[in-house]
Amino acid sequence: MSRALIPFSDLRTAAYCARKCYYQRTDDDVDREPPPSVERIRDLERRYEALLEAPAGTLEAEPIAVEPVQYRERLGATRDRLAEGGNWERLRDPNERNVYAAGKDCHGVIHKVLDAPLEPVLISAGKPPERGVWESQSVHAVAAAKALAWEHERKTDRAWVEYPAYGVVRSLELTTRRKARYRRALRTVWDLDGPPARTTNRSKCESCEFAAQCGVRTRTLRSLLPGFGSE
Repeated sequence: MSRALIPFSDLRTAAYCARKCYYQRTDDDVDREPPPSVERIRDLERRYEALLEAPAGTLEAEPIAVEPVQYRERLGATRDRLAEGGNWERLRDPNERNVYAAGKDCHGVIHKVLDAPLEPVLISAGKPPERGVWESQSVHAVAAAKALAWEHERKTDRAWVEYPAYGVVRSLELTTRRKARYRRALRTVWDLDGPPARTTNRSKCESCEFAAQCGVRTRTLRSLLPGFGSE
C-alpha cells in the first residue's frame, strides 16, 4: 500500500517540532498560506539590483531586517562572492519560479529552480543562523531536491536558501547526514498517529500557536496567569 505524499511544510515543521506538526495536521482551521508580510520579504529577492542602488531612505521603507548601510554591504558581498563562480546570474535568472514538484515521498512548491546543474532554491522570510541553514530548512531543502530529482530523473547534489531581508544566500550540499535527517523527519510524519513527546527546547514554545493546547508553560502564558508577569 502506497503512502500519501507529505507536504514540504510538514517535513520542515516536524524537523523543528514533531508535536507542532501533529497539531497542524489535525487542526482543520490552520491557515497554511503565508501572510502578506512573508510575501513582501520574499519579493525583495526579485529586486536585489535595485536595492543595491537604492538610497538609505528608500531602503528604510523596505521590509529589511538590518540597517540600510549594512544591508547594502551584505548584499553586495553576497553578489561578489557568488558572481565568482557564476552562481549570482543563475540565482537572478532561474530556469523556473514557483514550481510545484512531486517526488516519491513528498511534494510542494519550490520558489526557484536552477538548471545545469539542477538545484532548488528556497526563499526564507526569517533570519539566517550564524553559519549554514537551520535544520528544519535543511530538511525542507533536501525534500525539494529529492522531489526535483524524481521528476526530472536527474541527480541533485546541492540546494540554496536565500534570506532576502538580510541580504544573505547560503548553499548546502546534500550530504549523507542531511539526507538522514530528512528520512527521520519523513518517518516522524508518517508515524504521527497521536501527539509525540514535547520538545525539550522550550524556547521553541514561546511563539508557538499551539502552546496552550500542548500544555507547556511559556513565559507568555505565565504572564497571563494570576501571580505571574509582575515583579
